[in-house]
Amino acid sequence: MSTFAKRERLLLADLLETVGPDAETLCEGWRTRDLAAHVIVRERRPDAAGGALLKQLAPRLEKVMGEYTAKPYEELVRLIRTGPPRFSPFQLKQVDEAANTVEFYVHTEDVRRAQPDWSPRELDTVFQDALWSRLERTARLMGRGVPTGLVLRRPDGQTAVAHKGTPVVTATGEPSELLLFAYGRQDAARVDLAGDAAAIETLHESKRLGM
Repeated sequence: MSTFAKRERLLLADLLETVGPDAETLCEGWRTRDLAAHVIVRERRPDAAGGALLKQLAPRLEKVMGEYTAKPYEELVRLIRTGPPRFSPFQLKQVDEAANTVEFYVHTEDVRRAQPDWSPRELDTVFQDALWSRLERTARLMGRGVPTGLVLRRPDGQTAVAHKGTPVVTATGEPSELLLFAYGRQDAARVDLAGDAAAIETLHESKRLGM
């Protein structure tokens, strides 16, 4: 049975292959080649991937990223499609689902929504619920630097508090859209914002959402 992480992985690989190495993405400063290299380094080079979090490892991450972006683009797409190396913990289904479902969904949308003719995907309820479960667990981490109160609300009324404070902004949308919003893709996420107008403007200008 296909997992969500595997499905999103293959969708990302197919999309990268279709748009080519120089297409825009929602990741500032990255073209599709850069995004592909990031995905591979994260999965195959843990010795360098930590540079995204630790300043001491940042030079190594930059070096390894450069090495991968220099590889033929077709090889990068193939590495994403075939998945992690044999003895990687990502080979375990539980680890893959926990670590990669959101990662591949967000990056797939990073590519899709940067194209001029994109439209929202129809996602089934089971997948939406899976994304919501992950969002509930990480909402406060992603909203820790937000300058306003922030509540994430599903259309059915379920909520997750991303940041306590006043004034409060409430973002309403499907879990998939709220996830993109919480990961800093505010301009591309289809959510409705309610609350004090000045607070909404402050939230947009802060650029503090995301991990």
